[in-house]
Amino acid sequence: MTQTAQTIIGIIAEKALLQPEDLSLETRLDSLALDSLAMVELVFALEEAFDISVPFNANEPGSEGFDLSSVGAIIAAVEGLVSQKAA
Repeated sequence: MTQTAQTIIGIIAEKALLQPEDLSLETRLDSLALDSLAMVELVFALEEAFDISVPFNANEPGSEGFDLSSVGAIIAAVEGLVSQKAA
């Protein structure tokens, strides 16, 4: 697992009050019972940790470019934003 993935899992675990080993790539965020404030804090933590900007309203169904549905989807989305920034 990449350092980026480990960092993201750590952030998600912290917001969900879990241990990182309790999460898998398939874990869906809606199964973690994160309220809207926790989701906003999660997005801010990702932005700060990776110096990226998550698209506005990324958590709304049908939004493009940043999938917040599962741990694996978030990892892929953050890695995509990081690589776009580096280009």
